[in-house]
Amino acid sequence: MKKIFGIVTLFALVLVLAACGNSSESEGTEGSAEGEPAEISVAASPAPHAEILEKAAEILAEEDITVNVEIVNDYTTPNRLLADEEVDANFFQHTPYLDGEVESHGYELESIGNVHIEPMAVYSNDYDSLEDIPDGSTILVSNNPAEEGRFLSFFVTAGLVEIEEGIEIQDATFDDITENPHNFEFDNNTAPELLVNMYENNEAPAVIINANFAIDAGLNPVEDSIVVEEGDSPYANLVAVRAGDEERPELKRLIEVLQSEEMVTFIEEEYGGTIIPAQ
Repeated sequence: MKKIFGIVTLFALVLVLAACGNSSESEGTEGSAEGEPAEISVAASPAPHAEILEKAAEILAEEDITVNVEIVNDYTTPNRLLADEEVDANFFQHTPYLDGEVESHGYELESIGNVHIEPMAVYSNDYDSLEDIPDGSTILVSNNPAEEGRFLSFFVTAGLVEIEEGIEIQDATFDDITENPHNFEFDNNTAPELLVNMYENNEAPAVIINANFAIDAGLNPVEDSIVVEEGDSPYANLVAVRAGDEERPELKRLIEVLQSEEMVTFIEEEYGGTIIPAQ
């Protein structure tokens, strides 16, 4: 009888230990507690996002948080990777783009904070200002519908184009143009990563290029463009995570570091005003 009791007791103990082991393993996959070693992966554009993340990773390594940066060269893959749980966060987009992706794809993604503004700029090999661009010219822009108002803002501010009254510029589309006396044509059939090559090949009188692709190609948005976006742009680049992960300690710590004074100084010194820390 004692032997049977001993076997039952041993079996119960094994079950308890197994349960404890599974609980510990489950907690590890959900995210480590604050202060414990952790590892996160972040999909990011090459420049400046990945460069900024690498600097943040150095800081976080001292806190036993490992940041693996996965570089992605397009604007469609990072949100899919995040939604499919192949990465823990991404860093490449602004709020209007994220909102558009959530609406069109049904992604359950959220921003955990803004990091910097990449001032978009207009580039031309032949003209020194928007006013110099000949009537009837084609302006090359990306095929990102979330930024049509952003493209138009250059021309609206210069008084060359008018949009429908009452529409905020960040919400505007090409369909909202009411006055275009110079007959500019906005060609939005090109992926944003290809615009630098088209500018260098002088394929249009003017090309509007995102700062990350410009910088990655060795262009300086401040020095090489004919007009650059102002620093109060509503298009701050953010870190996105899956809905429900906003409170994961390692992700919260990531955005804290990215928004820290140390990172503000790094961005200002590293990019000389071509990249602006978010307010």
